[in-house]
Amino acid sequence: MPTFSAVVFPPPTIIRTDLHTVRQLPLSPTRCSHYKRRCKIRAPCCGDIFNCRHCHNEAKNSLETNPLDRHDIPRHEIEKVICSLCGTEQDAQQYCINCGVCMGKYYCAKCKFFDDDITKNQYHCDECGICRTGGKDNFFHCKTCGCCYSKEMKDKHRCVERAMHHNCPICFEFIFDTMKDITVLRCGHTIHLECLKEMEKHYRYTCPVCSKSLWDMSKLWSKIDQEVWILCNDCGANSHVQFHVIAHKCLSCKSYNTRQTRGDTATTCSSGVAEIVS
Repeated sequence: MPTFSAVVFPPPTIIRTDLHTVRQLPLSPTRCSHYKRRCKIRAPCCGDIFNCRHCHNEAKNSLETNPLDRHDIPRHEIEKVICSLCGTEQDAQQYCINCGVCMGKYYCAKCKFFDDDITKNQYHCDECGICRTGGKDNFFHCKTCGCCYSKEMKDKHRCVERAMHHNCPICFEFIFDTMKDITVLRCGHTIHLECLKEMEKHYRYTCPVCSKSLWDMSKLWSKIDQEVWILCNDCGANSHVQFHVIAHKCLSCKSYNTRQTRGDTATTCSSGVAEIVS
């Protein structure tokens, strides 16, 4: 079991709430890297103490851990927390029963979740079964997709059963409870936003799950359908041919050693796509 060293805090600020007097103290210098909070959790699976479930999962699934011992914490089974100020272990609750410190301005009794940064507008979705950010009034729960989407997408998205209950097709991190930004593709599949941007850098513009186009590509298709003038580097003949993304065939000597001289499709395919999706 980890040991706790003494931490010296500045004098606390005493404020009055509707419930009782609460001590507001600065966060511990050894605070969680994922959330702002004044408590630690005892993992019900292994009995070890961690700052949060993400800290647990990162440690227990690291390469240094025996593959047979790797596991994720059952988040809804968390029952015990340890106050970061006085070290008192107690049942999960918002205020420490010993020193009265507020362990998190946002507290969800269902998820046993603490967070002092309420600018995220956290809320609990009963149908998702977890807490989400962004404000409850800005999201709706799609029963078919099994997750919360922005209200701007209501009646405008393509439903895919349990759309977020899978790993990201690029990085393979589980999407449903990820802390990263997620985007919903036209086909209804979901992916991390940063993974989508990485795909764009490599000129990948199809869904990695179903291969459908990520955007409306009609402008690019019309460019590809056009004809262009080419000059053959071997025989010197000029030809009017159908545009091709790889090479153009000389109509005179059948050589592919040609270059484009005229035509609306004067750019490469990749630059044309970049222009369309920008």
